[in-house]
Amino acid sequence: MGGRYLDNIFIERLWRSLKQEAVYLHELQDGFQAISVIRDWIRFYNTGRPHTALDKRSPDDAFFNAERNQMAA
Repeated sequence: MGGRYLDNIFIERLWRSLKQEAVYLHELQDGFQAISVIRDWIRFYNTGRPHTALDKRSPDDAFFNAERNQMAA
């Protein structure tokens, strides 16, 4: 029936970070502003925010550098 709690841990952590680092810091007046704040944060999360699990690299850096290394090999 239900999945294990560990199945959702990554998504739960993502939502927690989104709320703490973006949503709670803005006084959102409408859905358009919310979309803008969330879109900007997701872009930052993927391109600029260092992740300890990725040796303090952004997901984009980790993914695209690994992809380039595989193509060069």
